[in-house]
Amino acid sequence: MREGRFISLEGPDGGGKTTQAARLVARLRERGRNVVTVREPGGTELGEWVRRVVQHGATGEPLSATTELLLFSAARRHLTERVIAPALREGRWVVSDRFLDSTTVYQGIAGGLRPEEVAAVHRIAVGEELPDLTLVLDVDPERGLARLHSRAGGGELDEMERRAVDFHRRVREGYRQLAKAEPRRVRLIDASPSAEAVAAAIWKEVAPLVG
Repeated sequence: MREGRFISLEGPDGGGKTTQAARLVARLRERGRNVVTVREPGGTELGEWVRRVVQHGATGEPLSATTELLLFSAARRHLTERVIAPALREGRWVVSDRFLDSTTVYQGIAGGLRPEEVAAVHRIAVGEELPDLTLVLDVDPERGLARLHSRAGGGELDEMERRAVDFHRRVREGYRQLAKAEPRRVRLIDASPSAEAVAAAIWKEVAPLVG
């Protein structure tokens, strides 16, 4: 039986997910919660390999949205089996920087794959281990991409980040569609204010789970 809580942070690129995940984890630990942190793709050796292949072009080969879907989902299944499900059974909290909703949006809504195909793969990849709460850090694509370029300081962006702004607009709209379709689980957070203001908005959504 699942005793822990599972929170995922999602959203368009440049929304500050990694920063806010770290802030949330610190606050949960201050409240005495035993927290496991993961990122997607990643969290296991297999997941990190998939990250290098898909996001950093490790093979040098172009990948279709279907191939991305299957690679991400294989890594997600492994992460769920090895890390997420055991932690939740032990009563620990899991905070994930991205999870299955990223695939729903990036490869599905923005990438053109059929929703029923993506949903079928999700059922195999995660089973019943859906997040209790998904926080979507909503940011205008132009603003988000500008943040990424600023942070990169002239360095390289990954394969997803380098895609055309129209793709990123579809991503943002896809997350908004998810929030409308699943309002009990998926909550939109305005990511345009200061990091402190965003963290406060996130905690307002998380606090009821903490009790």
